[in-house]
Amino acid sequence: MTNSEELHKEDVVSDAAEEAETPTEEAAADEAPAAEAPAEEASNEDSEAEKVAAELASVKDQLLRTMAEYDNFRKRSAREKDALRADIITTVTSQFLPVMDNLVRALEADCTDENYKNGVQMIYDSFMTTLKNLGVEEIESDGADFDPAMHQAVQRVDDSGLDSGKVAKTFAKGYKINGKVIRFAMVAVAN
Repeated sequence: MTNSEELHKEDVVSDAAEEAETPTEEAAADEAPAAEAPAEEASNEDSEAEKVAAELASVKDQLLRTMAEYDNFRKRSAREKDALRADIITTVTSQFLPVMDNLVRALEADCTDENYKNGVQMIYDSFMTTLKNLGVEEIESDGADFDPAMHQAVQRVDDSGLDSGKVAKTFAKGYKINGKVIRFAMVAVAN
């Protein structure tokens, strides 16, 4: 072989080597972005999933808070409604108590007409039934221990049949609703 043939062979071998290297470099260059692309996509998907998870947690928290707020509102409204109902019943009943007192006086008065007396008794009974349905209770007084939270003492009397501090006589009945006094019972207390 001559120098020129050897040079030619070397050129061919080097060209072939370059051609062989070039596709490998191009393939490597193609594979590198391809390898980076899934990594970037995976990282983008992870960050997207984290954003969605954070947003979901925020919405859940907001929903729970809204539900709790609504539940508190509902309970507060029910309490206010009950309190308002009791206040209205107290106000209206206190306006009717003088009428009740007059019915009691009418029943205690002497009357020759039994039908008239029966009619007044029926009105009184109906009125008492209505008060009981509204939750109004009569305050126990005759013979009971004097309780300044329920009774108003207007007189002290000597009564040998009663212990000291007992209610001897009731002048006006007292009424309460749910433990709240509408009107104190006006009583005489034994010494």
